[in-house]
Amino acid sequence: MSRRNVVEQIAVRIAGEIIVADRPGEAIKKWREIFRISQTQLASKLNTSPSVISDYESGRRKFPGARFIRKLVYALIEIDMERGGLVVDAIARQITDNLLWLAVLDMKDFSKPIDLYKFSEMLSGEIVVEGSPHTLIYGYTVVDSIRLVLDVPAHEYFKLYGSTSQRAAIFTNVSTGRSPLVAIKSMMAITPLKPSAVVLHGIKNVDVLAVEIAKRERLPLLTTVLPLKDILNRLQSDARYAYP
Repeated sequence: MSRRNVVEQIAVRIAGEIIVADRPGEAIKKWREIFRISQTQLASKLNTSPSVISDYESGRRKFPGARFIRKLVYALIEIDMERGGLVVDAIARQITDNLLWLAVLDMKDFSKPIDLYKFSEMLSGEIVVEGSPHTLIYGYTVVDSIRLVLDVPAHEYFKLYGSTSQRAAIFTNVSTGRSPLVAIKSMMAITPLKPSAVVLHGIKNVDVLAVEIAKRERLPLLTTVLPLKDILNRLQSDARYAYP
């Protein structure tokens, strides 16, 4: 997972805890103190007054709503990042108890499942190995294939699936496509799970062995040369936070 997504994960967890707390004000205060940020510093970041923060924390003001909480949480994180990110890094170590984040660039679930052909259209992709017309994709994981092979132990590959295996595995930094398919084949020796589809980014001609693995495992295989930034923008427009 990229640092950006680690930060997003931290923000979602903190905001969620505050929103569902019986006393949201106390939860706000707890997290502010964990980040070692004063009411004055937080208020300045939010362009409000310290008394407003104090009133929320004490319960004198009505719960501010999810939108404000999101801004507040990101303000805490931004202040910490400006200081070097020590608290963010400490929290990240607690919630990312695996090495997979070194290779994952993005991982989300779709708000609604998408069929394989619509998914291919979203990516301006070419289908190399056909899948069932009823194949549904519930989310996606974008992976740097080189970092996956070099930095992530094979026994952690199954964590690519996040909350569901019915997701597309999108591999970047691909030269022939062989390594990603071999990695998936290795993963299946550990767990019977497999992705709904595999996408090889940046190539048109796929290694013969990779194609054969996809066919034998009945695994839809796609390619796309769409710029990665455009891929992420298209996918994220129809996704919600999911990892892990």
